[in-house]
Amino acid sequence: MAAISCTLLVDDDETTNYLNQTLLRRMAVTDAVLVATNGQEALDLLHTHCVPVATPSCPALILLDMKMPRMNGAEFLQAYAQRPPGENPAVVIIMLTTSLNPLDVARMQDLPIAGYLTKPLTREKVNRILHEHFAR
Repeated sequence: MAAISCTLLVDDDETTNYLNQTLLRRMAVTDAVLVATNGQEALDLLHTHCVPVATPSCPALILLDMKMPRMNGAEFLQAYAQRPPGENPAVVIIMLTTSLNPLDVARMQDLPIAGYLTKPLTREKVNRILHEHFAR
């Protein structure tokens, strides 16, 4: 069994999702990977896979892009926080971004996330997430 039962990738770039999915599978760190291309799709997946929240298909890790159409990362977090507490899993949310703009970094400090990483996702960054948040 992998360290993470299920991971949710939320990014509007299909190539990024493919590469991240491939990396996570090659590293064998997650049993399942769900993919959403915007925040609304991610909320829909949580509704489908987290009832009840203790199911193995409910994500324990969400890798969330900041800038997406329809519903961006910050809007997703706001909507996630408004869901009934019994519907939200205990999840580690990591913001993935291409931006090192000081204003974007400052905005991320105010979001309810466990941390942020710059893209691309690498083996070292995944290992850091595992070490810091999943005791592995």
